[in-house]
Amino acid sequence: MAEIKLVNVSKTFDTEEGPVHALSDVNLSIHKGDIYGIIGMSGAGKSTLVRCLNFLEKPTSGDVIVQGVSLKSLNEKELREERKKISMIFQNFNLLMQKTVIDNVCFPMYLAHTPKAEARKKAMEYLRIVGLEDKANTYPSKLSGGQQQRVAIARALASKPEILLCDEATSALDPATTKQILALLKKINNELGITIVIITHAMDVVEDVCSHVAIMENGQVQESGEVETIFANPQSAVGKRLVLKDVRSEALAELKTDKTFRIVFDKQSAFEPVIANAILTFQTPINILGATTKNVHNQAKGEMIVGIPSGHEDEFVAYFKERGLNVEEVDING
Repeated sequence: MAEIKLVNVSKTFDTEEGPVHALSDVNLSIHKGDIYGIIGMSGAGKSTLVRCLNFLEKPTSGDVIVQGVSLKSLNEKELREERKKISMIFQNFNLLMQKTVIDNVCFPMYLAHTPKAEARKKAMEYLRIVGLEDKANTYPSKLSGGQQQRVAIARALASKPEILLCDEATSALDPATTKQILALLKKINNELGITIVIITHAMDVVEDVCSHVAIMENGQVQESGEVETIFANPQSAVGKRLVLKDVRSEALAELKTDKTFRIVFDKQSAFEPVIANAILTFQTPINILGATTKNVHNQAKGEMIVGIPSGHEDEFVAYFKERGLNVEEVDING
């Protein structure tokens, strides 16, 4: 059974300019223990979607089912109780700046009427998990952005959630700090078994930490599945744009070539000089227009954009596919 299931979820906002359809007929299943990425550019509907997951934003139609419970069937009291399973962290941290770090972490426990001594003891445990036990009595203004986000994560853990929603939680951070926060989320997922949903506009965040992903555009899910599968062979136009972003550039787009293809390597195929062998086999040069390597959900992956002369496309593509490589024609100007 899915941990979270969205069934035909739509959300329309009434504005002075008319209705805005933020979500349209979204269906998703997120399983227990997943780190699930929801990615899209600004206006795709992903932030509205994450607020629908706990009914902070109630869908116009459709339903959200959490651990077998239909959220739309609950009254307000029952919904508040169900939301205790779900914590949320945000881009701007939302810390109480006039309170110390430990008081920020204690805050949800105080709201739950946990005795002060017990709350502070548990808060120190959560601060140890995020590596900030030495900052317990510091005020948030004295912390870096990454440290403030760690406090926000510790506070989210204080309510003992089974699901953690992260709404652009790393977009205000520099790349090195983003890596650290993602590693922390992965640690929390592994050690505590918490299901994590990450909302982001950055494909590298998804590739680094997520097991599954849904790609959104115009309020709809354009494709979803395992991250490795979508990285290797994206099907939607927006998926291809997001995956190709790292190897596309203005200089590359200005190069003149007949047809361009994206080749994806894994750690096994990386040992054979496939490109060189193909050139020797067909006695035809091809252009390497761009290349990158990355870690995709703990798997070493490489991708390369090559230009193949007209009339030789079929033989090269067949050669690459015979060796287990993913190959697809791409538009480098897209």
